[in-house]
Amino acid sequence: MNKNIRQKFIISAALMIAATASAFAQGNGLAGINEATSMVSSYFDPGTKLIYAIGAVVGLIGGVKVYGKFS
Repeated sequence: MNKNIRQKFIISAALMIAATASAFAQGNGLAGINEATSMVSSYFDPGTKLIYAIGAVVGLIGGVKVYGKFS
């Protein structure tokens, strides 16, 4: 019996350590996700302006081509 109780104690301790480690890992992962979200948010406005500029250039080129075909 003593060996069986000792084995259960060791298994229980190992499970508690594993659960504690995963709880700490989730906190660090959450901080990383929050940091990535703020980084993506900071790039959103300049990225939007870049896409608008590219769209304007493509629109002008397309307009010139259509005007050339109508003329």
